Amino acid sequence: MSVKQLFAPIAADMQAVDAVIRNRLHSDVVLIRQVAEYIIHSGGKRLRPALVLFTAGAMGYRGTQHHELAAVVEFIHTATLLHDDVVDESELRRGNKTANALFGNAASVLVGDFLYSRAFQMMVGVEDMRVMRVLSDATNVIAEGEVLQLLNCHNADVVVDDYLRVIRYKTAKLFEAAARLGGILGRASAEQEERLAAFGTHLGTAFQLIDDVLDYSADEADTGKHLGDDLAEGKPTLPLIHVMQRGTPEQAALVRNAIEHGGRDDFAAVLGAIRATGALEETRRHAQAEARLAIEAISTLPPSIFKDALLQLSDFAVARNH
Repeated sequence: MSVKQLFAPIAADMQAVDAVIRNRLHSDVVLIRQVAEYIIHSGGKRLRPALVLFTAGAMGYRGTQHHELAAVVEFIHTATLLHDDVVDESELRRGNKTANALFGNAASVLVGDFLYSRAFQMMVGVEDMRVMRVLSDATNVIAEGEVLQLLNCHNADVVVDDYLRVIRYKTAKLFEAAARLGGILGRASAEQEERLAAFGTHLGTAFQLIDDVLDYSADEADTGKHLGDDLAEGKPTLPLIHVMQRGTPEQAALVRNAIEHGGRDDFAAVLGAIRATGALEETRRHAQAEARLAIEAISTLPPSIFKDALLQLSDFAVARNH
């Protein structure tokens, strides 16, 4: 199923979210508009704002505040991308040059700050302390995840639990917040809200694990990024951890050296070790287990087209090729 088909039940809502995004991107500073519009409109899947819309719909919400909050979530996500690409010195994202490659690191960092602050202006406008707490807490945890990932770079001693902690902080936390926001807007019970939050956590974890798989297996034309970027940056992702734990001493030493020194010089050999040890299949199984936990988390939600879409989103997260 394509993203367009998946989003069919919320097509009108997504158009409304896009209108909010365009309106809220306005700034009298031309460079801010240029950089923000470039990254916002550069082909992202918009899964996180869609999650706000789907969960709000699943809980019977019929207002318009979910459009504003979906845009807030997208702004927070976009700000993290701008900062990530600077930290990682990335030059390609979604098949396009990164904002830092086009506009420079300083502009990317500062426009990321603008998007964060604009997101907080918008969430204050909703006038709901629960909403503000969820989003402010999420933003703080995401920042902690960014620092944890930085500390893990070139560290070949990272174990599975360490890496999963980074995923849950850096990626899954915003998925969790997006799903929880829909529950808050829809006046979900405490149990329902926690189930929606758990759905977001497991979905976000599955999504990132598949990104790890795709970094060593995808078609670059599909992903819009270079294969082996994680290896080049010295990131010990799950496929690499698997090789070090399950591979031969020679394979483990190869991967350890590649993580500690970064670069792409050993990419072909590392890829061979990944394939020989079944590391991608093992990572995909882990992602599938997370997707099953996501599905289980919302099993008690009342039937609706929005619940169906959430279930399909769980399947999409692990079946996608980009």
